[in-house]
Amino acid sequence: MRDGVCASRVALAAGPGTTVLDFLRQRLPRVEDWAERLARGEVLDAAGRAVAPAEPCRHGAVLWYWRRPPAEPRVAGEVVVLHQDAQLVAVDKPHGMPVTPGGRWLHETVLVRLRRQLGIDTLAPVHRLDLETAGVMIFTVPVEARHPYQRLFAERRVHKVYEAVVPWRDALAQALPLVARHRLQERPGEAFMQMEVLPGEPNTETRIELIARLDTHDIAQAQAAGPASTQACAHLRLLPLTGRKHQLRAQLCALGWPIVGDRIYPVLQPPRGPDAPDDGSTPLQLLARELAFDDPLTGQRRCFESRRVLSAVTASSP
Repeated sequence: MRDGVCASRVALAAGPGTTVLDFLRQRLPRVEDWAERLARGEVLDAAGRAVAPAEPCRHGAVLWYWRRPPAEPRVAGEVVVLHQDAQLVAVDKPHGMPVTPGGRWLHETVLVRLRRQLGIDTLAPVHRLDLETAGVMIFTVPVEARHPYQRLFAERRVHKVYEAVVPWRDALAQALPLVARHRLQERPGEAFMQMEVLPGEPNTETRIELIARLDTHDIAQAQAAGPASTQACAHLRLLPLTGRKHQLRAQLCALGWPIVGDRIYPVLQPPRGPDAPDDGSTPLQLLARELAFDDPLTGQRRCFESRRVLSAVTASSP
């Protein structure tokens, strides 16, 4: 671990006479500075010893190195610690921040920021939130604590409360509260990002309640020019029993109530390019409001609540 970032590893596999430098250049050609990294002692063997460039490859040996992705744009918002003890850390995640490293994101992730902020290298997430979703998450501190807390989610023993804002529909107010049950599955091929609803036995269940009707100012139009218009929206409370990928987003879209600010449902939009990062001005209006459960290690009742408020709610007319 260095500066909150875990090392990556690669197993050596090369013929006679191949050096470590030769192998790395062939195996990972996108990294252009292997010679410099090796000279600085930034590639280690399994014993933690710095490897020299001219060392011969030993088939099956493992080397460790640290990823260096292109410069990452700063993600707006901060990771707020709600609770910390020897077993558990609860945080309030901002919109637009990935939970763990992947793709173009490494340093601007909840996990790496939190490791740096608290100085705890063993932190690990117990569950996930979508990049676009804000709200409560929990992380374990010691490695041995992770499995007991993960079992809580697997066995549906966590009380989860979310909030969302969707366009107003007259039928919405008449239908709520309701329990939505759907069968969700990833789409094949390049459309895997978007879950689809299929006939068959439901594998998702969410209770949907109406909190209030909102007359929400159109923030995007107000930023462009002129007076902001208003849009009638519904502020919803969501209580998911299951926890599948994009469950709340896909279920609400299937009911005809796509969440305000959603770039995946109902139409999958291309990701923002590296030169156009998310500035946080039009976030997905979905918030993980609360997590509650009986602690599997102490038996204590735990309840963590987000301090955030959805921007569509704060932008609504009194």
